[in-house]
Amino acid sequence: MRKQLIVLTCSSLLFIGLCLMASAQSSAVSGRSGPDFRLADGDRVVFLGNSLMEDDVQFGYLELALTTRWPGRNVTYRNLGWSGDNVFGEARSYVTTPPTPYELLMQQLTNAKPTVVFLAYGGVEAQDGEAGLSRFKRGLNQLVDKIEQLGAQTILVSPIPVLLSSSASINQRNAALELYASTIAQTASERKKRYIDVFRPIQDASKQMLITDDGVHLNETGYYYLAKAFENGLALPPRTNSITIDLVKQAVESATPIKLLNTDKATANVNFIVNEANLPLPAPKQDDKALDVDNGQVLTIKGLKKGFYTLHVDNEEVMTASAKQWANGIVIRQGPSFTRSAELQALVQKKNKLHFFQYRPLNQTYIIGFRSYEQGRHKKGLEEQSYLITWLEGEIMATNQPKPATYSLTQLK
Repeated sequence: MRKQLIVLTCSSLLFIGLCLMASAQSSAVSGRSGPDFRLADGDRVVFLGNSLMEDDVQFGYLELALTTRWPGRNVTYRNLGWSGDNVFGEARSYVTTPPTPYELLMQQLTNAKPTVVFLAYGGVEAQDGEAGLSRFKRGLNQLVDKIEQLGAQTILVSPIPVLLSSSASINQRNAALELYASTIAQTASERKKRYIDVFRPIQDASKQMLITDDGVHLNETGYYYLAKAFENGLALPPRTNSITIDLVKQAVESATPIKLLNTDKATANVNFIVNEANLPLPAPKQDDKALDVDNGQVLTIKGLKKGFYTLHVDNEEVMTASAKQWANGIVIRQGPSFTRSAELQALVQKKNKLHFFQYRPLNQTYIIGFRSYEQGRHKKGLEEQSYLITWLEGEIMATNQPKPATYSLTQLK
């Protein structure tokens, strides 16, 4: 996972003009057309691309965002990202051939048996500028052809920008990335595929906080925002769940099923059960306060007597606030459901790392390469890791089930 920044220098004003035109064209292409996106039982989702995909192995945010949308469904996820890779799989070379790097890419993709492939290339190829566009598009279409032959759905994803201090070379580099994003968007339109623009959302997120390690590769917060960009690009509904309880009118407003147990004005206690449809997408803890409202639950309780009230969820203390604050609405970003999501994310990370070292063993040469006569006996151990991966996937399915939560608001004496 070694990372390196290569800056492209544009040599002509004409190329910069073409980049700016492509940027405008890219923003006009929508990935929201067609039927609603959803995953069904038996789907096998593959994340394929360069380091933008590979680096999420350590965070698991892309899988977490999708799997929490459809709890209870048997959906398998495989991350086949490879740092420095392009549409021809040229970074996937080993010491010996066959297979060639491209054959290895095809083999890995076929072995994953995908039904849905998120395809994220262009970040590496953009270093070739306008001169490399035709080759890139040819390779991109070949990949889409292969995915179609496998009977899978292709979702094309744009590259992300370089997020270093503005300079002529960085601006030119981003112009080239936008040009390639435009080509990806055009290909999606021509082939009637979904397209997710992550260039703009990541650029916007970078203005709020630090989302990369080096201006090029996303950190944990960056992958949180990338996952949200995927959700928005797929036109999935917002995660914000608003619950409003009016004690005076004895009325409840909520898209989530609520069972009101009691609203005792005399003791100023409010008790109710919430049947959440999905687990939340927890933001990185160090950035919790800076993130937008769309990663929590807005709870509004009107008609409380003056004073301070403490909210417990399943007997876990969550928050204390004044009656006025509760009446204005408070965003809840902690509690049992967030704890459960964190546990789910940890399971996803463990499963992804196991799979990563299974299909990319550290001792490739000695286990399955030309020196396998020395350590080839360990190949069976790699294969047996599939049992652990399957077990973890069962744990993921079980943990992904939301549970009814009992909310209790009591006045602080």
